[in-house]
Amino acid sequence: MTYITGGLIQAADYNGFVSTTAGANINATWNSAYGQPALSTVVVGGTVTAAQWATLNTTISQMGAHQGTAITSRTNPVAGNIISVLTNVNTDITNCYNNRANAALVGTQFTGWTGTASFPGGIGNTSGNVDGKWTATFTDTVTFSNASAATSFFNAGGLIKVQFSKTSTGTTGDTAWNGFILNTCANVGVFLSGANTAHTIAGQTYYGTTARGGAGTPSILASGTGFFNLTTTPVAIYKQYPSAGPYSSNYVQVTAAVNNNVTPTSLTLVTTWYENGESSVTTLTGGTATTGIAFGTAAATVVTYTPPETTYITNVWGTPTVLSSVANI
Repeated sequence: MTYITGGLIQAADYNGFVSTTAGANINATWNSAYGQPALSTVVVGGTVTAAQWATLNTTISQMGAHQGTAITSRTNPVAGNIISVLTNVNTDITNCYNNRANAALVGTQFTGWTGTASFPGGIGNTSGNVDGKWTATFTDTVTFSNASAATSFFNAGGLIKVQFSKTSTGTTGDTAWNGFILNTCANVGVFLSGANTAHTIAGQTYYGTTARGGAGTPSILASGTGFFNLTTTPVAIYKQYPSAGPYSSNYVQVTAAVNNNVTPTSLTLVTTWYENGESSVTTLTGGTATTGIAFGTAAATVVTYTPPETTYITNVWGTPTVLSSVANI
């Protein structure tokens, strides 16, 4: 490129920063990843205006602020003045591209799921199996307005959160499951993000699937599986057994799938609580239902999400919905 101190700034130089240089271009991050309005290129041989340079410079600063990427301090060019070379433009754009999965800030947690997320009537061996085994499933579907909205949500730092709870008492099974859910499982939550490698969101490190809280070690934790790795075939992203005791064959498992392999618009998470019938009492007592993120005492699995921030980028992902349902087999 001719973009050097003392050189003539050409349209090709500017266009390279905007969209034509692989990786090191603004639109690859700002538009393709975050869904923000793309910067326009300049006709070859045309004039690059001070206003265009100012927009480019401001956009780099916004990308950096959104991600927490350090950006070179610059003063925007002023119309009528000679436009000098802006320092480290290519370096800053490249760093923003490499850090595009990071987000320094996030939005406010969405808790307005609809449907049913708990078992206030209790859980039991409804199929009449003599061995006392049962399976309780919690199905949660997160729906976006379109595939672009889903892409922008996860690229800009959006997180899906799965939480478990149960505190009702009355049977031996209650005691065992309460301890398992509240102490062993990830009681802070299982998080699904977009990227499948380490990235930073609001000061914490996340992978494709991340578990926080709990004392046990999951038998399955799909750290290399994020939203962009999912297909229409459900895959287990989290599974955990009790760490010890007579109920060690029970488990909690979360699977994830999308509705389309190319342009997904919804994500379905199915959480399974499985009782192997090892207790002489294989039913779980009901209790109060869960509302929003206010857990009741009954067995519950709640899916919520935290959207990207809107201080430095504009909301193009809308307001995804979460529909929840339960079944006892």
